[in-house]
Amino acid sequence: MGGIQKIAALVTGGQASAGPPLGPAMGPLGVNIMEVIAAINDETKDFEGMKVPVTVSVDTDTKKWEVEVGIPSAAALLLKEAGIQKGSGTPGTEWVGDVTMDSVAKVARTKLESSYASSVKQVAKVVAGTCVPLGIKIEGKTPREITAEINEGKWDEKFA
Repeated sequence: MGGIQKIAALVTGGQASAGPPLGPAMGPLGVNIMEVIAAINDETKDFEGMKVPVTVSVDTDTKKWEVEVGIPSAAALLLKEAGIQKGSGTPGTEWVGDVTMDSVAKVARTKLESSYASSVKQVAKVVAGTCVPLGIKIEGKTPREITAEINEGKWDEKFA
C-alpha cells in the first residue's frame, strides 16, 4: 500500500544537505537522498543564501521522486536585491538598504505568478510595502513616497 509521500521544507538556496529536515524524512522512503539533494541544490542555486520552499514528492512504490521549488518570500528577494543579509532592527528609523525601481519591478514580476494580483504594478505596491519593515528605501525615497508615485503613474513604464 504505497502512494505519494510529500516532504515540504524550507532550504537555503543551493545549500540543502542530507541532514534535517530533508534527510531523516526521506530516509525511510528508500530514495537516493544524495541524488534528491543534488537536484534541489541545482534547482535553487539562483536563490543562493535565501530560504526557499521546496516540496519533494516520492512514489513509495516505484521510488520515483520529483522536486518542486517554490518562490522565496518578497522579503528574501528584496534583501538579495539590496545586497544585505537582514533587514533593519528598527524599521522606520533606521534604513539599511536601498533598491532601484528596476529591482522592485523584478521582484514584483517574480512574485506575480504566485500572487492573486492582476498586474506587475499592483504587486510592486506590495513589494514596496515589504520594504518598510526591512528598512529598505527605493530610489533613495521611503516606501510610502514611492507608493504614492506608483499610484500617480510615475513609474508605469517600469511595469509594462
